[in-house]
Amino acid sequence: MLASKSRWNVREPNKELIEQLAESMGVAPLIASLLVNRGLDTIENAKEFLYTEDQEFHDPFLMEDMDKLVDRVKLAVENDEKILVFGDYDADGVSSTTVLVTALREIGANVDFYIPNRFTEGYGPNENAFRQAKENGYAVIITVDTGISALHEAKVAKELEIDLIITDHHEPGPELPDAFAIVHPKKETCSYPFDDLAGVGVAYKVAHALLGKNPEHLLEVAAIGTIADLVPLVGENRLLASKGIKKMKQTTRVGLKALLQKCGVELHTITEETVGFSIGPRINAVGRLDNADPAVHLLMTEDVEEAKMLAEEMESYNKERQQIVTKITEEAIKQVEEKYPPKDNSFIIVEGHDWNAGVIGIVASRLVDRFYRPTIVLSLDEEKGQAKGSARSIAGFDLFENLSECRDILPHFGGHPMAAGMTLNIKDVEELRQRMNQKAAQKLTEEDYTPITDVDIECRVDEVTLETIEQLEMLSPFGVANPKPKVLVKGVLPQQIRQIGNKSNHLKLVIEQEGSSLDCVGFGFGETYHHISPGASLDVLGELSINEWNNFRKPQVFLKDIRVPEWQLFDIRSIKQLNQTLAGIDREKLHILYFNEKTLDDVMLQDDLRPYATLVQGEAALDITGKYIVILDIPTEEAVLSNILQSAAPERIYASFYQKENHFFSTIPTREHFKWFYGLLAKKGSFDLSKHAEDIAKHRGWSKETVDFISQVFFDLEFVTIDKGFIALNHAAKKRDFEESQTYRKKQQQVMLENLFLYSSYKQLKAWFDQHLTKQCTVHS
Repeated sequence: MLASKSRWNVREPNKELIEQLAESMGVAPLIASLLVNRGLDTIENAKEFLYTEDQEFHDPFLMEDMDKLVDRVKLAVENDEKILVFGDYDADGVSSTTVLVTALREIGANVDFYIPNRFTEGYGPNENAFRQAKENGYAVIITVDTGISALHEAKVAKELEIDLIITDHHEPGPELPDAFAIVHPKKETCSYPFDDLAGVGVAYKVAHALLGKNPEHLLEVAAIGTIADLVPLVGENRLLASKGIKKMKQTTRVGLKALLQKCGVELHTITEETVGFSIGPRINAVGRLDNADPAVHLLMTEDVEEAKMLAEEMESYNKERQQIVTKITEEAIKQVEEKYPPKDNSFIIVEGHDWNAGVIGIVASRLVDRFYRPTIVLSLDEEKGQAKGSARSIAGFDLFENLSECRDILPHFGGHPMAAGMTLNIKDVEELRQRMNQKAAQKLTEEDYTPITDVDIECRVDEVTLETIEQLEMLSPFGVANPKPKVLVKGVLPQQIRQIGNKSNHLKLVIEQEGSSLDCVGFGFGETYHHISPGASLDVLGELSINEWNNFRKPQVFLKDIRVPEWQLFDIRSIKQLNQTLAGIDREKLHILYFNEKTLDDVMLQDDLRPYATLVQGEAALDITGKYIVILDIPTEEAVLSNILQSAAPERIYASFYQKENHFFSTIPTREHFKWFYGLLAKKGSFDLSKHAEDIAKHRGWSKETVDFISQVFFDLEFVTIDKGFIALNHAAKKRDFEESQTYRKKQQQVMLENLFLYSSYKQLKAWFDQHLTKQCTVHS
């Protein structure tokens, strides 16, 4: 048995709808299943989702205050007033700034941009920056990807007679800033048809309105922020991402080309993963460690040499960021385990004095991955007495909603249900920890602390074909609300299994089902190799892909989870390093059974394993349900082990069956052996066994143990007397059967047990256990 890492939420298919959609659209049933399970259950909405090429964007003027924004900008252009685009330091903020500055310059605006320094100014608009803007002659400030929480700064702008225009996408608070205009699709009074745009999506709509046409030349930049900011990739976001990726494959932006070259990415191979794992992190790295301006310059430059220099600088920042993240993550994990263990904390808050505030969001995500608790990571500034924090959540706990109830100790706070940023006084950290722990404990159940994996479809191995996987790409780009499909294949057999990688930390698996096979690769699944027994029936969950090697293409699965739903037998009968093998078994489930008092010493079982060992004598009632049972030696009788198994349901059995003496391969004397030896005694009379047994054995080609065994059987049956080593016939003995000899019966019993447990094949041994395990322990997610 092997439990899955997460709870599998398998969607139930509507077979009738799937058949209709597959036939009407000419797609594989697997693809039709995906569409139906994602709510795209009509031909109309399925086509709208799949075929984005000819779809149009919504009218930008459907967004409230867009007309006010455009009119004010046009007035500024006419009067040559200076406009400042106030951005943010992440990939969304950088791309938003690039989009709007480009559009404003194209209509002749006198414009520049300003991105605050994360470390000296913090997140969002600030009073000092606005006052500096006034001194520098700016009449209009337009925020992008920020500003919806800037209540104080809006008042400052009014005082300074600056027209503040806010464009943002973050969750609006109960009170909105008193700005000249607020362009925000989530405003309660805004009736725009799609409210899940990223900051760059809102900026793109503004550019559309300003230019009077869809700014397709900005699509590739809009795609960066849309994908990197993890907004739902549906509706207009899907259009921005899919059309932007196509543009990116043909980009003429020298900065983007230089950055992609640093990533080792060729243009024709660009996908949403290129943005999410290569471009986005490098843009983010600049703002996490320093000022984000170079990232904007990279996206806007037309100078090839400058582009190369900026790309090199960003690559350097990214490598430094990776090192810092690793160091802080290690310290944070240690702090959790030593001070705030998950078993005692429903919500995790950790803090560090020298932690870089620019990367704590990444660290928070890693802690959630490891401990699966809502988490806040705080960077403490003792001089200011402040803590800057970044939060990440889990399914079932709305961060924005719960942190909103703590606004009295969170003077600066904003975010989403799953992520948030904040600043608070250091003295309030413990109060925040207590409150959030209480809220999480009230709202989360024990089940909530196990991650959920949504499984899109269940299929058979023979359904995974190259054609199906190629059709699957029609659903891309994948992301939030349109994740890469997770496919479940149940009841497969491991045809081949091996560890791969320099540290054997990955898994290569070939699964078989009804004559069809499929390759699987599990990155980070190397340890799983030790938890899958031969012939185990597996349930495999993963993502489908095509493996291309030497012009040969074949389907494969990237493993995301795996389970063995039934009990497993692990054959360790030939293992020489027994202690090492047993030491690798989960101690919480380990239970060692042995039947001979001397076995622990005979196998030299190490001291730390002995507390887990139980000597079984007679009819033992053992609580081994759900345990990993090690059967250390051979039982005295088959029935003893059978009785134990019938009363419990272990998850795993490790069969060692140590035996100090081998009986199976020693000679079991036949009646001819006994007859000859009896004749010898009749002929010779009494003789000294200790002197002559060896000679008799050599003469007959027997072992000395055979002579001793026959002698003992004759003694049991009173056929002979043995006195001080001398053996002699008892002429008064009655005729008796060999089975009446305890020695004879014991020998037969030991041979039978060895044959059954020690020398049987794996298949035979598994069949025996299956027969005697009347209760079967199974796991289901």
